[in-house]
Amino acid sequence: MAIAMSPFRNILIAFLISSSALFNICRASSGGGGEVAHEKPFTYEDTDVVKGPKKWGTLKPEWKICGNGKLQSPVDIINEIVQVQESLGSLQIMYKTTPANITNRGHDISVAWEGEAGGVIINCTHYKLAQIHWHSPSEHTVNGTSYDLEGHIVHKSVDGGIAVIGILYKIGNPDPFLSKVLGNIKTITEEGTDLGDINPNDIIFNRNQYYRYIGSLTTPPCTEGVIWTVIKEVRTVSVEQLNALKDAVHDGYEKNARPVQNANGRIINLSSQDSTIFSLVKSSTN
Repeated sequence: MAIAMSPFRNILIAFLISSSALFNICRASSGGGGEVAHEKPFTYEDTDVVKGPKKWGTLKPEWKICGNGKLQSPVDIINEIVQVQESLGSLQIMYKTTPANITNRGHDISVAWEGEAGGVIINCTHYKLAQIHWHSPSEHTVNGTSYDLEGHIVHKSVDGGIAVIGILYKIGNPDPFLSKVLGNIKTITEEGTDLGDINPNDIIFNRNQYYRYIGSLTTPPCTEGVIWTVIKEVRTVSVEQLNALKDAVHDGYEKNARPVQNANGRIINLSSQDSTIFSLVKSSTN
């Protein structure tokens, strides 16, 4: 009898084992296990009442300034709060070719330079070039107009000060710098990929006309006191480049732009050697 039941017993045992494995797989997938590894510390979704932009200040004690800060970024650069500042000359930038790597930080794509890649001098202080990353759509707006992309070139001083150059892009011809660094964007990980020597001067922008104001980081912890330089000239990016940046980040970060913040009485300065430039700004719809 035992011999006759042996095939049935083996089938039953195999069924129980496979059923148990299937249960464990389903449990891991339907429970928190699969989500924990990809849990987002914050989101950009306005409809997210837990981790969305309006709740950033409640997520961690060190992020509270995201909710109660008075110098937050980005802002809408509108004519009414722009003042010509003739003492602002051309940007004093001294970049040089240095090895760099490209990283997928989950919420954005970042190119960081290793070693000494030069920097920018603002108010007699040297800010060392650290990295550039991108937001889509643009975070800053101009007279209410949002653009397709915004690049942030981040610089840091020896005493911890931060200066960011913002570049706005609209759909058009490919951007030369992105053409150099986005080759294998789909394979980029959090560990990063070496790019070899990269010349920061390939990030082309007009250094003579720009907006300047004091703001904050646009992602948590939303640190204030950041010197913002937003280039007035709008450059172009191709649809393919824009889609590559969007497709590479984690799901839910395809739109990674913080909403415009209250200016709270801040004045935005416009660099100019001639007030006629400001007259053109006043009459522009951009």
